[in-house]
Amino acid sequence: MYNPKSKKAEEFICHEEVLESLKFADDNKNNIELIDKILEKAKTRQGLSHREAAVLLDCEIPGKNDEIFKLANEIKQDYYGNRIVLFAPLYLSNYCVNGCVYCPYHKQNTTIPRRKLTQEEIRNEVIALQDMGHKRLAIEAGEDPQNNPIEYILESIKTIYSVKHKNGSIRRVNVNIAATSVENYKKLHDAGIGTYVLFQETYNKETYERLHPTGPKHNYAYHTEAMDRAMQAGIDDVSLGVLFGLELYRYEFTALLMHAEHLEAAYGVGPHAISVPRIKKADDIDPSAFDNGIDDDTFAKIVACIRIATPYTGMIISTRESEECRARLLHLGISQMSGGSKTSVGGYFNPMPEDEDSSQFDISDRRPLDEVIKWLMDLGYLPSFCTACYRKGRTGDRFMEICKHQQIKNFCHPNAIMTLKEYLLDYASDETKEIGNKLIAKEVETLDNENIKNTVIEDLEKIEHGERDFRF
Repeated sequence: MYNPKSKKAEEFICHEEVLESLKFADDNKNNIELIDKILEKAKTRQGLSHREAAVLLDCEIPGKNDEIFKLANEIKQDYYGNRIVLFAPLYLSNYCVNGCVYCPYHKQNTTIPRRKLTQEEIRNEVIALQDMGHKRLAIEAGEDPQNNPIEYILESIKTIYSVKHKNGSIRRVNVNIAATSVENYKKLHDAGIGTYVLFQETYNKETYERLHPTGPKHNYAYHTEAMDRAMQAGIDDVSLGVLFGLELYRYEFTALLMHAEHLEAAYGVGPHAISVPRIKKADDIDPSAFDNGIDDDTFAKIVACIRIATPYTGMIISTRESEECRARLLHLGISQMSGGSKTSVGGYFNPMPEDEDSSQFDISDRRPLDEVIKWLMDLGYLPSFCTACYRKGRTGDRFMEICKHQQIKNFCHPNAIMTLKEYLLDYASDETKEIGNKLIAKEVETLDNENIKNTVIEDLEKIEHGERDFRF
């Protein structure tokens, strides 16, 4: 029985409720009266239920689809403005005991080189990332209790935070590791992580178990209930995601929103972010072997409908996607993106030769970070390296309360301006610096609060003279 407050996976992700919602959406995809009613609700910025959002996703009326895309853009602007937060993944180890059939790190793959970074190698990777200008990382590691125990992850986090190179420092470490125990989540919380990230891959239990035939990840309930354990351990910023292409996208979309509703119902705070990766080619993985792939138009509508349904939630797009695709999705809801990414172990400081590559998946957007920054500014966006909310304690329900009242811009906008100034002074090319300084001057004038504006102007002057890390 469907129960969003339940802590049991098959009750808050109820298969029957998903199917009923999909039928309801299919039956009403051309119901103009209902679609208008849903859109009117969405315009109040209160979000939508999974069933209402499914109707919008299925909508076949061109004019209404135009309204959906327009509304997604408006909501994105209201909550996140023109800011785009930048981050990079850092792969620590690709040792893994699972048999996931869509991932080249699966245990049966004997062709991919296995690597695990030492703490000294991690320092070198962090320095390389700092020299690019990054302030926020997402660490990644395969599931292997022997090679990648929680102690290794904790030591690695400590190492990352300890590295201070020139004006560089990593101010926020997000963690994407396998589902674990409440005790281990408490250890991660105490280590000062930012967001805990875990992709469900697919919410369809039958498909999930088939795609994860061996290893601890085969346990659907344990994996699906991971965010509950993280919340219980005090990690109140969690990030959801599915791997589109493994299962029918309508099923995944609906269940993903049900998971967000569950966190809201059970803990009073929804996901801090939602990622929308699509399956890509990698080592021994051929994405054409999965017959549920989605085209760019469908992908864009998924992003728009997630933005409308969960206006408070950050949305992440990675370098899996091309420059063209990422540009299209920016105004539909995306608020965070990776840049200058490597998906191999040790890929930043000392990349391996192509025949020894350990990448988890192929990257489509291979541009260096500086080029991505310039591109974003050319498109009218404000690149941000801000990590202030986490360090100021604005996480979980504190962040959501501010965000839902559309007040987060009072913190994030000035912080984005100041962190961009740091980037321009310390890392940017001359061309990027020239464009960025003009953008900063323009963005400062958009600050409505005179006290905030004056403080930003004063802090920008201090940054020019060598001081760093100002934040609201």
